Amino acid sequence: MRFIFIFLFVMLFLNCEDKQSKKKIITDTTETTSVKKEKKPIISNENKRRYPKLNSKNAMFFFEEYDKQHKENKVRLTTDFGAIDILLFEETKFHRANFIFLTKQGYFKDTQFYRAIDNFIIQGGNSDDKKTGKKRFDIGKYLLPNDTKRGFKHDRGVVSMPSSDIDNPHKLASPYEFFIVQQRGGAHFLNGDYTIFGKVIRGMDVVDKIAAVETDEADWPLRNVYIRNAEIIDE
Repeated sequence: MRFIFIFLFVMLFLNCEDKQSKKKIITDTTETTSVKKEKKPIISNENKRRYPKLNSKNAMFFFEEYDKQHKENKVRLTTDFGAIDILLFEETKFHRANFIFLTKQGYFKDTQFYRAIDNFIIQGGNSDDKKTGKKRFDIGKYLLPNDTKRGFKHDRGVVSMPSSDIDNPHKLASPYEFFIVQQRGGAHFLNGDYTIFGKVIRGMDVVDKIAAVETDEADWPLRNVYIRNAEIIDE
């Protein structure tokens, strides 16, 4: 009888311990969940950015890493005059990665070919719309290095990057803009000054039409020529 009493007492004690242990585990999980729920509203909009805001200090490292993960090399620009397909060169990796990045960010959509000089170039990637300035502010302010020793020449159809309009003795490239050589026979006097990072593989007839539009004294088309869309293609 005494043995049975001791046995029941031990079983009752162990059962209580087991209940307390399970209760503690559940309580810890609940507290952890509660803490996580409290932290969620604290997350700022900046922390939600998929990519950092770019500047002169982090842009090169960013595009070096971006280049490793994003190997796309063809972009289609849909304009008011038709589509222009561009092949981007692997040799100029920072400029290729930059163009792919801006395309994926939707930067070029609704920008314009704001400079057109017949039998010379058309230049795009800017606009007189405040939305373009806001896009640039959101992405960041940075320049890209001059990369002119890859053996490319400013032949008809190549895509090149203009220099920034700031005091710029090293001709650092303005990453948001580009120009396409329309000149028959090429514009080789530009060689060595601007970075060639691609070429038109389809749509030079569209380039010719844009280059022929009527412009003002600053070469800005009298009727805006929009890039209605920019998209990655794999054709």
